[in-house]
Amino acid sequence: MKRRIRLAARLLGGMLLAGSGLALWVWLANRPAPLPPSPPAVAPAEMLARGAYLARVGNCAGCHTAPGGAPLAGGRAVPTPFGTVYSSNLTPDAETGLGRWSPEDFWRALHEGRGRDGRLLSPAFPYTSYTLLSRADSDALLSHLQSLAPVRAEPRPQALRWPYGTQPALAVWRAIYFRPASFEPDPRRDAAWNRGAYLSQGLAHCNACHGSRNALGAPQSLDRFDGGLLRGLGWYAPSLHRADEGGLQDWPQDEIQAWLHDGIAPRGIAQGPMAEVVVGSTRHLHAEDLAAVAGYLKSLPAETAQHLRTEPAPQASTQGLLGAELYKTHCQSCHGEQGQGRPGVYPPLKGSRVVNQASPLNLLRIVQQGGFAPATPSHPRPFGMPPFGGSFDAEQLAALLSHVRNSWGQQAGALSARQVQALTNDMGTNP
Repeated sequence: MKRRIRLAARLLGGMLLAGSGLALWVWLANRPAPLPPSPPAVAPAEMLARGAYLARVGNCAGCHTAPGGAPLAGGRAVPTPFGTVYSSNLTPDAETGLGRWSPEDFWRALHEGRGRDGRLLSPAFPYTSYTLLSRADSDALLSHLQSLAPVRAEPRPQALRWPYGTQPALAVWRAIYFRPASFEPDPRRDAAWNRGAYLSQGLAHCNACHGSRNALGAPQSLDRFDGGLLRGLGWYAPSLHRADEGGLQDWPQDEIQAWLHDGIAPRGIAQGPMAEVVVGSTRHLHAEDLAAVAGYLKSLPAETAQHLRTEPAPQASTQGLLGAELYKTHCQSCHGEQGQGRPGVYPPLKGSRVVNQASPLNLLRIVQQGGFAPATPSHPRPFGMPPFGGSFDAEQLAALLSHVRNSWGQQAGALSARQVQALTNDMGTNP
């Protein structure tokens, strides 16, 4: 009996010791980082202009402005696989916004993902990317935000499933997946490349959409853009390393710059969430920064294209005949009998990466929700495609997409009505 008691005591002691060690590890991993030295003083007008530019490059308004709400007053729903996060108020209201925040408070939010009161923030706020921002850029950004008109906007309670939004869960997640960092220039690269890397990996947070994530939402690496499903948004962020998805390695740099600035280039048109990014962020890049970002994206390591292994849809089948008829009736007048499109007006479907990539999700979304290029100063009134989600059922959508993906020499694979319905249900939208 005494032996059993001693064994139980040892086991309990070991568990307590392991638990204490785990708690110490989590605590050490989440300690506030030392503050960097204050940056050299800058003229107020120069700092405000710099901050306004950075806010546009980071597309702060994109997430921090609710539909119909005051700019940057927060409250926009940000869907995640773990529930919904509502963005915070970035106006200088003293009670509900940034009015009482110091430069040190703001730096800790960007660099460490820590609120003014010390609480840990959800990584839906992409501090995993913003951690690379310099202290000077952080201070300039805050100076701009605090120069805006204050708007009182009470924060909406977060709607994350338990335990994802709790402080202990966030502390463990951060201990495993996050460490505050700073941008380290690559000495093998020139200043323009490093500037492009700094903006793409940090403030522009390209990785927030184009980075692959594990089951707990942790990004693989800030310099990897392998793409993945944007659950809740109903889109697929293509890999920027693969030519059959979103890779830009074989694009001329001037076309990349045109695409980022205007949303329209000979090889593609920005659609869906990327169209919002062009309008809210990349079209505002100064010429030198635009060239730097384009050069960096073009330099990303290229990977071999991956093709579907499914057989092409038989054109003489019932589905093939239905798809051909739907295309002729609803699509051919704009996209052409051979899918050639019209340069600068209607995008070609023959050879389109959206049509041919392994995931048919973006093509499905465009047909369902309509195709709309971003309105930019160079293209203020681009042509758009009406949505057909309310006109076609899952069987018709499957037939039309299968026809487009397997016509004019393309062999991207057929879709069934069940696959279309599954994609629609998984993404939280209806055909």
